[in-house]
Amino acid sequence: MGRTKEQILKECKEKDVEFIRLQFIDVLGIPKNVAITFSQLERILDDGMMFDGSSIEGFARIEESDMYLKPDLDTFVIYPWRPQQGKVARFICDVYTPEGEPFPGCPRGILKKVLKEAEEMGYDFNVGNECEFFLFQTDENGRPTTLTNDEAGYFDLDPVDLGTNARRDICLTLEEMGFEIEASHHEVAEGQHEIDFKYANALKTADNVVAFRLAVKTIAKKYGLHATFMPKPIYGINGSGMHTNMSLFKNGKNAFYDPSDSLGLSKTAYSFIAGVLKHVAGFTAVTNPLVNSYKRLVPGYEAPCYIAWSASNRTDIIRIPASRGAGTRVELRSPDPSTNPYLCLAVCLAAGLDGIKNNLPAPESVDINLFRSTQEERDALGVKNLPGSLYEAIVAMEEDGLVKKVLGEHCYNAFVKSKRAEWDQFRMFVSQWEIQNYLANY
Repeated sequence: MGRTKEQILKECKEKDVEFIRLQFIDVLGIPKNVAITFSQLERILDDGMMFDGSSIEGFARIEESDMYLKPDLDTFVIYPWRPQQGKVARFICDVYTPEGEPFPGCPRGILKKVLKEAEEMGYDFNVGNECEFFLFQTDENGRPTTLTNDEAGYFDLDPVDLGTNARRDICLTLEEMGFEIEASHHEVAEGQHEIDFKYANALKTADNVVAFRLAVKTIAKKYGLHATFMPKPIYGINGSGMHTNMSLFKNGKNAFYDPSDSLGLSKTAYSFIAGVLKHVAGFTAVTNPLVNSYKRLVPGYEAPCYIAWSASNRTDIIRIPASRGAGTRVELRSPDPSTNPYLCLAVCLAAGLDGIKNNLPAPESVDINLFRSTQEERDALGVKNLPGSLYEAIVAMEEDGLVKKVLGEHCYNAFVKSKRAEWDQFRMFVSQWEIQNYLANY
């Protein structure tokens, strides 16, 4: 960490880097970039790059459109899949106003703001994400289909798992980009895969998720496949999640660990859990931002839909993995890989910090199989449901207030406007299911 401008310019010359992509992300989590040539790099590193933000989702209005991209030097990486001559490199950038102030609609800046609050409380926030995705065949025109390229299941291997070669190439590419890959395997559903990379501080993890999604899609394309992070692309099988493993460190030690507790959890951990459970329905529109997200969050497909926690129960929304000591962590199982990773981690951390600041007690853990429970049993345990649709999630978000506080007026309003428009488009669309079930009978 702590790379200098001089080191980067030297590396670009030595490795024949000709093009540099200045990357940022909009409020919906879609990566954007402006490309420059090496001849412009030194100027950009000194002064930033002006761009028009009026056409970017959640950014500026047309009358205040000028903005600046300022590269984070520690995010410099050379893309391994680009040509060996005239290579392409990337910076992830923060967005600033012409006055030199952080732009309030920049998702990366929003996460930085919450991380600063945690730092002022004495905490470092570390996160590890488990990103799942599907590999689909493409048609004769290279367009994605929903035909999987294998019929394998959990932990299967080739020749059943035909995605092995693509997954191996993805892992090697990610390692060239500086990732530490901990595991990769076939997931439960046909054509579904998971690659796990080492946890890091939250900002780096969010940057890594953005880079991960790009690398996976790029390498899959080399194999004639389409990689998708859509949460539920196929009816009747498991969807893709992005389990989010979170821990707070204080003075270099894991603040969630207490060896004297029966579960090995500290008061800080219990309050963090309580804060997340208090606000999780209210921030679900952020962690699960698509209409399609809620087709994953249903019973029977290993995705949580009930608000409860346990030290081992995978039907709860929060699970505490077995590792203790430095590895003690809280796993939130609801987020999916379509989320904006910066906003996802910002609202998760803010919720946990709210629990800590207010000394919230965690409710009793729930260790029954909630997927097989009745509504009466859940009511007796005080277990509430997650929002069942994007519309319900938006309503819960507006009632809770946490997301508006974290995102700020500008970003929050843009997010709500976009999500309400998405819901309206969906509810007016006539689907094939409706044609099949109603056309002949009515």
